[in-house]
Amino acid sequence: MDESEARVDASLSMLRGGVARDLDRHASAFSAPLFSGVFLGGFECSCQKLEDGRRLDLLASTRHDELVDADYARLHDVGMSACRDGVSWVSAEKRAGRFDFARVLPMVRAAANRRIRVLWDLMHFGWPDDVDIFAPSFPARFARYAGAFARWLRDESAEIPMIAPINEMSYLAWAGGDVRCMNPFAAARGVELKVQLVRATIEAIEAIRGVLPHARFLQPEPLIQIVPSAAHPKTWRRVESDNLLQYQAWDMLAGRVWPALGGHPRYLDILGVNFYPNNQFMLDGTTVEQDDLRYEPFARMLLKLASRYGRPMIVSETGSEGTARQPWLRYVAEQCIVALEANCELHGITLYPILNHPGWADDRHCKNGLWDYADARGRRAVHRPLLEELRYQTSRLQSARSAMLSRREARTVRARALGT
Repeated sequence: MDESEARVDASLSMLRGGVARDLDRHASAFSAPLFSGVFLGGFECSCQKLEDGRRLDLLASTRHDELVDADYARLHDVGMSACRDGVSWVSAEKRAGRFDFARVLPMVRAAANRRIRVLWDLMHFGWPDDVDIFAPSFPARFARYAGAFARWLRDESAEIPMIAPINEMSYLAWAGGDVRCMNPFAAARGVELKVQLVRATIEAIEAIRGVLPHARFLQPEPLIQIVPSAAHPKTWRRVESDNLLQYQAWDMLAGRVWPALGGHPRYLDILGVNFYPNNQFMLDGTTVEQDDLRYEPFARMLLKLASRYGRPMIVSETGSEGTARQPWLRYVAEQCIVALEANCELHGITLYPILNHPGWADDRHCKNGLWDYADARGRRAVHRPLLEELRYQTSRLQSARSAMLSRREARTVRARALGT
């Protein structure tokens, strides 16, 4: 065993002890899995504007909007029972106050046909041209759209919906509000933008619950680890602060910070963890690789998050590119099993994106999915190594998740019997 493996083993031994005991105090009332399968497919649905004025539409550029029934059939065939997919606000509200969800109807029908449960993204980095995301009216405008979708969905589907109002509020606030690398291309307005997004999420949840009171909500955020530099101790407090800021949007929603925003625990339902190979880095942006002694085991990161909030969780995005796809999935799945064994209420892993897609800025062929571009007949070639790893990990994750839920249910029963 090398030094790196020994460090990981020691860390995970600690996780199975103290952190797991913390989770017992936050046990969820739910003992059934959120999905019958453990893997979900994530369809890239970004629709933001680029700095040159072009607007992305990944549902169209991957041909998923055209091939949705076949794409959902592919999910079902590899054992997936759920996916993340997108409702484009841009196409749903082309005129202010006039909503048209015709583009979503084939998705709803395909989901019913293929027995796929969809987690609907309402805003995946894009909004209509006439919307000012910094305007005082933005939260109410977003809530009207969310409410309109809820009313439409109620008439089209009897299934209890799962909805992600806004994808990655923290990332969008930083990328679009502080460093100008995403719309709205602002600088030094990140906190202001995050507040807008949190308020919009709260109002959207209220609007949806007014129509669909049993709806479930996913709050996807990046899970990161900024590693301090031994050579620059004066930056250590900055690193500590930046690491804590990754929780700020969730804390705002739950009412733990900035209570004037109206946050409350009822707005924090299912935590979504977005985790990629470059999610651990130095303050200067240098990626910390897995073989670095400073690399934090993903299981530890999951358990810290579970202990902090005590909410059901999913890995809402994860994946890599090229030949790294299979080994990355193996690492993430094995770390998730460790977290499950320590009683983390983790319900699934989303392969994201599930389809290869054109690069946002350069249209390059991003080979990061399970399936490739569709040919003229709508067929998609599969990345065989990733598929084999998915099949290998499915039963292992199913077993670990079932054992975790059984343990949690047993604890709940004992606690009720003791009147605690």
